[in-house]
Amino acid sequence: MWIPLLCLVSSVVVVSAEDGSAAWLRYAPVDAALYRHLPARIIVRGNTPTERASAEELRSGLSAMLGRTMSLQQQNSMQNDDADAIVLAAAPEDKASGWNTPEAFSIDSNAQQNSLLIQGSTPRAVLYAAFRLLEEVGSEQPIPAHQQQRAAVAIRWTNEWDNPDGSIERGYAGPSIFFENGHMRKDLTRASAYARLLASVGINGCTVNNVNAAPDVLTTQNLQEFARLADRFRPWGVRLSLSIDLASPQTIGGLPTFDPLDARVIAWWQQKADEIYRIIPDFAGFTVKADSEGRRGPSQYGRTPAGAANVLARALRPHGGVVLYRGFVYNHHLDWHDLKADRARAAVDNFARYDGLFDDNVIVQIKEGPIDFQAREPVSPLFAALPHTNMALELQVAQEYTGQQRHMVWLPAMWKWALDTDLRAGNRSTPLSSIVSGHAFAKADGQPRAGGFVSVVNVGMDANWLHHPMAMANLYGFARLAWNPGLSLDEILKEWTRLTWGNDPVVVSTIHAMMANSWQTYEGYTGPNGVGTLTNILGYHFGPGIESAERNGWGQWIRADKDGIGMDRTAAGTGYIQQYPPQLAAQYESPATCPDELVLFFHHLSWQYKLHSGKTLIQSIYDQHYASTALVADYERQWQTLHGRVDEPRYQQVLELLRFQAGHAVVWRDAMNEWFHRTSGIEDAQGRVGHYSGRIEAESMISVGYQPRDVVPWETASGGKAMVCLDASGCSLATQLQQPEGFYRIDVAYYDTWQGVSRFDLRLNGASVAIWKAEDTLPPAQFDPDPDGQTAARFTLHNLYLHLGDRLELRGIPDLRSELIRGTDAASDFREYAIVDYVEIRPETSLHLP
Repeated sequence: MWIPLLCLVSSVVVVSAEDGSAAWLRYAPVDAALYRHLPARIIVRGNTPTERASAEELRSGLSAMLGRTMSLQQQNSMQNDDADAIVLAAAPEDKASGWNTPEAFSIDSNAQQNSLLIQGSTPRAVLYAAFRLLEEVGSEQPIPAHQQQRAAVAIRWTNEWDNPDGSIERGYAGPSIFFENGHMRKDLTRASAYARLLASVGINGCTVNNVNAAPDVLTTQNLQEFARLADRFRPWGVRLSLSIDLASPQTIGGLPTFDPLDARVIAWWQQKADEIYRIIPDFAGFTVKADSEGRRGPSQYGRTPAGAANVLARALRPHGGVVLYRGFVYNHHLDWHDLKADRARAAVDNFARYDGLFDDNVIVQIKEGPIDFQAREPVSPLFAALPHTNMALELQVAQEYTGQQRHMVWLPAMWKWALDTDLRAGNRSTPLSSIVSGHAFAKADGQPRAGGFVSVVNVGMDANWLHHPMAMANLYGFARLAWNPGLSLDEILKEWTRLTWGNDPVVVSTIHAMMANSWQTYEGYTGPNGVGTLTNILGYHFGPGIESAERNGWGQWIRADKDGIGMDRTAAGTGYIQQYPPQLAAQYESPATCPDELVLFFHHLSWQYKLHSGKTLIQSIYDQHYASTALVADYERQWQTLHGRVDEPRYQQVLELLRFQAGHAVVWRDAMNEWFHRTSGIEDAQGRVGHYSGRIEAESMISVGYQPRDVVPWETASGGKAMVCLDASGCSLATQLQQPEGFYRIDVAYYDTWQGVSRFDLRLNGASVAIWKAEDTLPPAQFDPDPDGQTAARFTLHNLYLHLGDRLELRGIPDLRSELIRGTDAASDFREYAIVDYVEIRPETSLHLP
């Protein structure tokens, strides 16, 4: 008899609710004829929560997709009735692998018995195999007679930067699914659903709190609350881990010190680890950020990262726990006057000397690049500098510097580029993928080192988890690469598209065409040639803010002046390049052999320097921004060809986001090109920069009530100025058109300052043709009272028929409500003034759907 599952592992999916919450687990109907020989009976050998979840997932998923009822049976011992059945079986518990052994599974067909045998090295591996079978059916792919898979690494974790108050640092999809008001959420249904989603793509661990950990994370009361969350994770094979504050022995334990080598501190950590495992028996371990960006760490006592990590690791080792110690340690108070100062050097300078001193259950967690999740960076040289240390690659699904889930950016392309980078450690082939998997630097006995993949994800309470439906491809792609970094990008993207949007070949090919090069496109209109993603690094990391990179202690300098741009990281400069193995260092050392896409990361070059493309550096910058913005503008047209082929709610959501991205790409293009133009003093050879056909600056229009205002930074407004309305009854801007008769597209560039709700009315010859509200809340949903690159927005009206001499008028009504915001007494600073940058009129080139 089948034993009913606990309700907490129920995986019944309501496929009709196309709000994105099902992600790639929609289990939409497929061509059932393809799987007519698939048995309708499911047998599960084991009775662990994870095995039971596997069987129930398989039953509900296949039933939904094939339109027939699948039955379930539990058999605790081997029996000879496997004919016409799908059988799930895990290795006995005494043969289950430890924390550092990757899971493996096999799926075998027996044509004579019409049976399918799913075997896993652990109950968790059986779950992964069940999801793999569901993925094959969901994407209408054939089920091979035999398939065997083994995860590349044992550590496949996500980091969620959630805070106890429910906020998320660098979270762009709503509040935390775990916390609210200082406590764990009472309703953890959403957290359970997230664990299921992670399990479906092989993720086996989740650090649920911010790496900038709250000081009281490890109190007994909090641990008991975390135990509730671990209970929700457990059936899905996702182990809970926590970011911890190294000062906890002092802040929680009341000790006079948190010196990691103090005997009292060592004893405290041992006692705390024992307590954690009494409360959460399958606790995964600690993630540690220390001595960086204001976090206290072992350096306060003259101790090393290895010394601190090992104290924690030894406390966790008896229980099977691990420590992921982040290599993101640098001084954010660098002297920008010092031409030898270089933040990029920090990882190797701070960790390489301790290679071989970390305990076996310590993994150094290293960001893929030496700076901070930029749109493109070279691979961190620290990966080649720790041949005797376990390492994990840290990536970022959360698009902190890559559009914050308002821009469609296919990040696995960037990660695959990094994984394929050959660091040439020891004068031999050592691609990053082989280093992270532990094979490049094997142990003395020939066994690979423990390795890992970790990604900052930061899902939120938005129905579709990451706000932009297309952003979920990044979570899916991260997990697939963590399982097998050798997978092709085409394979991963097509899998995700079929499971998320359906098997219609037109849908699959169109989405692939849109997304495949979207990372390079984003790079092209933000920070090409390795200069970095030139967001406002002193604020929200979203819109353009080029000069924020300069003249401060954060070390993301670009060293731009009238003569050139780029960091000199050669042997004669900061010496950073010499941190790479000799062969790769030699390639990077000369601009002649350095790839164009990285050249400004390594070299300070003249604006007139000729790239490998044959273009001058400055002209290439101009051209890349225009070409990339044009590609983004075409996303909307491509997506509209799918109208009626995908469900309407998600279609409309993606359409609106693509329209936003198209407008924001123009903001980026103009800000970057204008800034580079002013700094270099060199004209665009094609005459585009500074010359915008059909653009009418708001300050040049006939104004009633509107007043000019300087915008900071200047490059985030056309002409450096915008018009603001301080009259509650409204203001207007008008112009007489000089365009010949025909259909036109009207773009209104304005600013939505995230708190008030201004209203706009576009009128032609006195008649209203469009009305809209400035009511968007852009990431990271923090208040910004200013017109700038974060708040720049755009409204587009297509297919408007104009005549020579028509009068176009834009009326704006500000929101001057005087409520106090967040307890301040400066209510006027939080009002929204219906701010307008410009109006642009261009001929309509093709019919646009509404």
